[in-house]
Amino acid sequence: MKFTEVSLFGVYVAPISLMMSAAWLVVVALRRVADRFGLLRNVWHPTLVVAATYSIVLWFIVLTAAGWR
Repeated sequence: MKFTEVSLFGVYVAPISLMMSAAWLVVVALRRVADRFGLLRNVWHPTLVVAATYSIVLWFIVLTAAGWR
């Protein structure tokens, strides 16, 4: 798949910015679930876990959009 600019209300944006926004929304939802069940209290550095989770989710979204090849 070829990544091309996306017109968002007449402004052309890079597709990675939309993917980053989608990954951020997923990580916010996952963090709320983790906070609800107290999972982040059991890790050494919660911020690093959230950053790593963001990287993994963004990686998955980019590979899915590219066709996973």
